[in-house]
Amino acid sequence: MPKVLIADKMSSAATQVFKQRGVDVDVITGLSKEELIKIIPDYDGLAVRSSTRPDAEIIAAANNLKVIGRAGIGVDNIDIKAATDRGVVVMNTPFGNAITTAEHAIAMLFSAARQIPAASARTQNGEWPKSDFKGVELFNKTLGIIGCGNIGALVAERALGLKMKVIAFDPYLTEERAVKLGVEKVELDALFQRADAITLHTPLVEGTKGIVSRERLGMTKKGIIIVNCARGGLVDEDALKDALDAGHVRAAALDVFAIEPAKEHPLFGTPNFIATPHLGASTLEAQENVAVQVAEQMADFLLTGAVSNALNTPSISAEEAPRLKPFVDLADKLGRMSGQLLHAPIKSVEFTYKGAVTDLNTNPMTAAALAGLLKAAMPDVNMVSAPGLAKERGIEIKESYIDEAERAESLIRLTVETTERKYAIVGTIYRGEPRIVRLFGVPMDAAFSPNMIYVRNEDKPGFIGELGGVLGQNKVNIATFSLGRMKQDEEAVCLVSVDGPVSDGVAKQIADIGQVKIVDVVSL
Repeated sequence: MPKVLIADKMSSAATQVFKQRGVDVDVITGLSKEELIKIIPDYDGLAVRSSTRPDAEIIAAANNLKVIGRAGIGVDNIDIKAATDRGVVVMNTPFGNAITTAEHAIAMLFSAARQIPAASARTQNGEWPKSDFKGVELFNKTLGIIGCGNIGALVAERALGLKMKVIAFDPYLTEERAVKLGVEKVELDALFQRADAITLHTPLVEGTKGIVSRERLGMTKKGIIIVNCARGGLVDEDALKDALDAGHVRAAALDVFAIEPAKEHPLFGTPNFIATPHLGASTLEAQENVAVQVAEQMADFLLTGAVSNALNTPSISAEEAPRLKPFVDLADKLGRMSGQLLHAPIKSVEFTYKGAVTDLNTNPMTAAALAGLLKAAMPDVNMVSAPGLAKERGIEIKESYIDEAERAESLIRLTVETTERKYAIVGTIYRGEPRIVRLFGVPMDAAFSPNMIYVRNEDKPGFIGELGGVLGQNKVNIATFSLGRMKQDEEAVCLVSVDGPVSDGVAKQIADIGQVKIVDVVSL
């Protein structure tokens, strides 16, 4: 039974989901880094929010860890590279708190436009400061949205309902999607120049850090309103303080800060500044939603292999997982076999999908084949870590598709180019089992088995007898024997499945047969 640790406070609904699905779960919150390192080897899954920070050291200690689930959107508290290198899937829950965060951004926008928090505080303090608060309407104003993904799109929808004009900057926003949302797609500088208010809904990555910079604040209209309910670090907080003091920025509302918890900050006490303590996802509904969602995703992965909302590996839905399983298994075997038959550094790999398989999600197949291919040199590689490891080693990855009309047979071809030559192996699924149909250009019909001998030999009489004699003398029992050739009297290829491991000594005796050119022992 898989075992999961919930290391941060979250709705008890998560615990119930794990238990109902048949996953053992412990809830231990407030652990120090040293305490977590001590117990993490016992767990297959780690569920966190933002307090626990699984870094490279923690992940290195997690010998059995398969998945980290973040109950929320932001994953900057997780070392994704370290997780990927260790083959640990990292998931988040991008939809569970999207509405809540979007609503908080709109609330902050209203509060900044009308300075509601300051007006409330002074009124309750016994004043009646009506003349000190001259707000601005949002009607007909231009809202600039930086990041128009799930949350940004919800903010746009609500802003349009307020009869605002909406412009958006997002490198991944297509023109078609922008039209559907009713927003105008613009470049970043144009957004800063045209907006009356700016709200941020982008992750914190190298390209977005400090995106609201001193220079860009200088591009804005006098009286701009800045709202950040996304991630701390997106705004140059010192520059924002100066712009507020100078009166260039009318108001700013931050729910997130570069360093949290922000118990002291230069912005605190600045006129027209509003702060909330990272409340974007803090509603009863959102807390329940993200807890349930992360538990369901993690349980599905640990029990069925389904992958949802992963940040470092292809997604596989629970519905498609059973259909994909035989093809992923085939891809894995093609990769592992190829990796053991190559004798030179890999330059590029091409995965070609032909027939009905092209209707399926081929990403997991590519990842599985690549992992299998690299496993001969890197035993710990898996579907999660393989793409990154291939990239680090300069291996070019290509994919192609042949969508045939008949679609009767699904084929996966793995073509590997090494520094010496190109090799290709083709496989299919026959009666639910993976089979080899072409090996290094030679037509063949062979099943995979745990122990195989690959031989390339001259196509001359007597070879099969000599090979059988060597195996018989060494008490190596043949299970199946597959033979193929391109043309008579040229090279032939044989693939022999045997009942047990083949020693180096036996392989050497086979290599000494006169017609033999290459012998490789394959273990799957």
